[in-house]
Amino acid sequence: MARSLTVDVHLDAADMARALRDDVRTGLAATPKTLPPKWFYDDRGSQLFDEITRLAEYYPTRREREILDAHAHDIARRTGANALVELGSGTSTKTRLLLDALRDTGNLRAFIPFDCSEATLRAAGAAIASAYPGVAVHAVVGDFERHLALLPQAMEGHRVVAFLGGTIGNLAPAERCKFLQEIAGVLTDGEYLLLGADLVKDRSRLVAAYDDAAGVTAAFNRNVLSVINRELDADFVPERFAHVARWNEAEQWIEMWLRAEVAHEVWIHGLRMQVGFAAGEELRTEISAKFTRERVERELDAAGFTPVEWWTDRAGDFGLSLATRG
Repeated sequence: MARSLTVDVHLDAADMARALRDDVRTGLAATPKTLPPKWFYDDRGSQLFDEITRLAEYYPTRREREILDAHAHDIARRTGANALVELGSGTSTKTRLLLDALRDTGNLRAFIPFDCSEATLRAAGAAIASAYPGVAVHAVVGDFERHLALLPQAMEGHRVVAFLGGTIGNLAPAERCKFLQEIAGVLTDGEYLLLGADLVKDRSRLVAAYDDAAGVTAAFNRNVLSVINRELDADFVPERFAHVARWNEAEQWIEMWLRAEVAHEVWIHGLRMQVGFAAGEELRTEISAKFTRERVERELDAAGFTPVEWWTDRAGDFGLSLATRG
């Protein structure tokens, strides 16, 4: 019989609405204009991203799963963890490989998914609780920037925290440093971080992964404007913007932009704000940093972790790093 699902809610609809208003007001008044990528993921955006993960050009999801298929049991044995924490858990699909491996060791007692969407967490948490009888599912609805310190402790033993999908690359270097330091601060000595990172590779493959031939990523990118229209009563016309993906060699990251095709004004009635776009002006919606093993381990070390294992897929496209606190 599955244990009951516990859900801690530290982030509600009013918090999300306030954060969106702040990000839009600040980002669209900046030069260049920017928006954080977290606003991609409404229901439509999540559906489009799921389609992206199955595209031929988009390799990260397949490569990370390949590594987990090959090494989940190594991770379980090496960590000896009895609790798995997943940051940005979403539907927790890939996580089942880790849960299975931890269960097979006989150690698994708890799963702690952390995400900003209460509805998604409740659905995914209930599914995990049903599939893993005897495992306590303690979901946490929160924001990485404010609520990491509220992660539950392991009931017994220790935790491994998984941050998968290459999401670490959406953070700029200073943000990554702060984020990793905060994770280190909530873990105790002997607990682990499992970090997924997309690796530097041929520029043409990197750009193609963010600018697919079918235009799914373009629709995903433009969808953020529809989110602002709906939530803040704006009058963006997404079709007036071209999707742009480019490799920034100096920063070693992919950038996604929306380029205004014609000069026009946008009213954001919910903010009482008018925003002008010149023809050709670009709005940056995402960065996705790419890494080397040396860079990942250097940043982990600087945050207070000791790297202990490193795995890649057969093609060397994606890396999983296991590091311990203390």
